[in-house]
Amino acid sequence: MIQWGTMKREHFVKVVEETLDTLPEEFRSRIQNVAVLVEDLPPNQRSVKPGQRGRLLLGIFHGVPTTKKSIFDLPSGPDHIVLYQKNIEAVCSSEAEVREQIRLTVIHELGHYFGMTEEQLSDV
Repeated sequence: MIQWGTMKREHFVKVVEETLDTLPEEFRSRIQNVAVLVEDLPPNQRSVKPGQRGRLLLGIFHGVPTTKKSIFDLPSGPDHIVLYQKNIEAVCSSEAEVREQIRLTVIHELGHYFGMTEEQLSDV
């Protein structure tokens, strides 16, 4: 993979916000109390090697899927999705690819928020 550079965090976050704004309204209206955060790398990963693609973690959903929530649950704060900027950039060769990868990763993690398993998401 050609190393094309990196985005400033502010620009990356702006792309994430634009991605969320372009989701269909019927999808967005069902998302409640979910924060989307951006971090450089997952806690257990120290760096990204140039050209590393393999099994990089691009994002993760932390929370209780909507299919498992109950009105009897105690409030636990917002669910959240974390996007890992350096890993997303590592698997992309242009800003256009970063934008598409952000979109795919956000949709994938929102799938977990809605209760979908990895197997179900790979079928979609």
